[in-house]
Amino acid sequence: MSVKPLQTHTLIAIKRPLLWVLSFTVIICIILISLKFSFEYGRSTAGFDSADSAEYINLLQSQLEESQAETIETERRATMLKRSSRIDVDASDQIKDTLTQAQDEVLELKKELSFYKSIVAPEQGGRSLAIQTVQLRKNENGDYDYKVMVSQRGRNDKLARGTVSVRIKGTKKGKAVTYSLSDVSKDVKTPMKFGFKYFQKFEGVMNLPAAFEPESLHVKVNPSTAKIKAIDEQFVWSDLTAGGV
Repeated sequence: MSVKPLQTHTLIAIKRPLLWVLSFTVIICIILISLKFSFEYGRSTAGFDSADSAEYINLLQSQLEESQAETIETERRATMLKRSSRIDVDASDQIKDTLTQAQDEVLELKKELSFYKSIVAPEQGGRSLAIQTVQLRKNENGDYDYKVMVSQRGRNDKLARGTVSVRIKGTKKGKAVTYSLSDVSKDVKTPMKFGFKYFQKFEGVMNLPAAFEPESLHVKVNPSTAKIKAIDEQFVWSDLTAGGV
C-alpha cells in the first residue's frame, strides 16, 4: 500500500484591498511630490557652487535609491493585490497608472542626476553649448506647455551669452506654414536672450492656430561670441509630444 505525500496550500487573503490601493497611492504620491520638489529646487539654483552641487547630488542619489526601493516594494504588493478576486478593475488600473508614473519619475531623476554630475565635473576642452532639454506636453485646455533648456559644456568658468530662436513648422489647409514661438506664445520676450554659466530654461504655454498641423520644432542657439559654435537642431513634433527629449 503506497502512501501519497500530503500536499498543503497556503492562501494569502488580502482584506479590504481598496484600502491597500488607497494607501499605496498616497505613498507613491508623497514620493512623486518629493521628487518634483527636488527637481524644481535644482533648476532654480543655476548659480550654485561646487560644494552645494556636490551635496545636492548626494541628496539626489539618496532619493533615487529610496524611490527605486519603494517602486520595487509597491510592485510586489501590487502583484499580491492582483491575486485577490475582490479587487475591482478600476482599482487595478489605478495601481498600474501609479506605478507607471513612479517609474517615469525615477527615469527623470536619473537624467537630472547625470546632468548635475556633468556640471560638477565638466568635460575638459573648449566651451560649447547644448540643447539639453526640449519638452512639449498638451494641457487640459488643448494648448502645449513647452520647456527648452540650454546648457554649457566644457569650461564653464565664464558666462555664455546669446539668443535662442524657436520655430514651429507644419501645414495649414494643405500649405506649408512656419510660426515663430512669439507668434503662438504670450510668454516669450523677443529676442529670447540667455546669460548663464551652467544652464538656462525657457518655459511657457503655446497656443497653436486652428487647423494648423505641426510637424517639427526648430531650436537655434546663437552665442554672442564667435568662440562658441551656434546650434540649429530640428525635433519631430510627434516625438516631443510623446515625452520630450
